[in-house]
Amino acid sequence: MLQNKLLFNQSSVSLEIIGLPDYSNNDNKSQISIISQWKLMIIDKPLIEGNIDHLRSIMVAFYSYSNFLINNDTACYESQFIDIKAENFLTHKVLLKSSKPDVKPLNIKIGNSVLADIINCFDQFNSSSKVKKVNSVVLKNYPKKGLLKSIDKDKIFSNLLPPVLSLCTLLFVSSTFIYLYNVGEDKDEKVLINLN
Repeated sequence: MLQNKLLFNQSSVSLEIIGLPDYSNNDNKSQISIISQWKLMIIDKPLIEGNIDHLRSIMVAFYSYSNFLINNDTACYESQFIDIKAENFLTHKVLLKSSKPDVKPLNIKIGNSVLADIINCFDQFNSSSKVKKVNSVVLKNYPKKGLLKSIDKDKIFSNLLPPVLSLCTLLFVSSTFIYLYNVGEDKDEKVLINLN
């Protein structure tokens, strides 16, 4: 029986899904309901492949990590098959762990554009009508940072404190001089009145 292949491309990344239609559910010949193999190909990186459990785990990892990256300060995701951590603003470390005991973990570094391409390929795969969804990836809803939560209060405090203190000091000194000047004028007027 011939297996179907679907390829989802985005710039530097390709996701190949290989599988069979489920004829017991009257699937079309070109449909994939039973995924037997998948391959994630990234330019200048080793081939990543595995079974359906690995695909689910990697998709959850990349979607969750992207969600962390957008909503939180520290972006880090760890699981049984994959760990993703931010090295800096531009680079992300991906550690792929094999389920086979003799295979060493694979370390790769990817940039923001490759991360976006991987997510785009997964999005194409999720929205394709030719592939039946097998246990769709469900992400936790991380609370979005509001405007006030995203502001670094310590930084604002340390930046605003000196000018505010300077302004208060200036106002205090100015009002003191104005008061003393007015008191002096009042004394001069009293002396003039007494002399008259």
